[in-house]
Amino acid sequence: MQIIKTPLEGLLILEPRVFSDSRGFFLETWNTQVFKDLNLDIDFTQDNQSYSHAGVLRGLHFQKPPHAQGKLVRVSRGRALDIVVDIRKESPTYGQHFKIELCAEKAQALWIPAGFAHGFLALEDHTVFQYKCDALYAPQAENCLLWNDPSLNIDWGHNAPNVSDKDQEGKLFNKLNSPF
Repeated sequence: MQIIKTPLEGLLILEPRVFSDSRGFFLETWNTQVFKDLNLDIDFTQDNQSYSHAGVLRGLHFQKPPHAQGKLVRVSRGRALDIVVDIRKESPTYGQHFKIELCAEKAQALWIPAGFAHGFLALEDHTVFQYKCDALYAPQAENCLLWNDPSLNIDWGHNAPNVSDKDQEGKLFNKLNSPF
């Protein structure tokens, strides 16, 4: 597995080795030893999966401490534009975002440590998005940044995504009192 650092400290792209032949392919999606070798000894506690049609936007979500979550995300079917916003107050990249297209074909994953808001836009029908989380979901700790906050200047590449009512009520970044 190849690890690629991003401009946001701690945010990592994981590129697995994919073994393909006439039958299809095989890949390793998680390896505890790889993360231990990176000094990231993570105990995953919950797996989640979403199914989305093209144009569905989910996010920008995070959980506040003590229930903050790190997430290993990947797309196992379809394509998604994945967006991560740094909400760590002491970070030199506070308020900056990173985006990457994740797709089943490339099989990349993204490690998102606690301290980031996360969302994605499904680019194809039948997109399956998978998350491995290092903390359990805690509804009392969930929070959301407004996906189209002008101060974040995120180009989602879509003028009218399908966004839940709950996500439409996300906080503006400049009103966020970040717990990180």
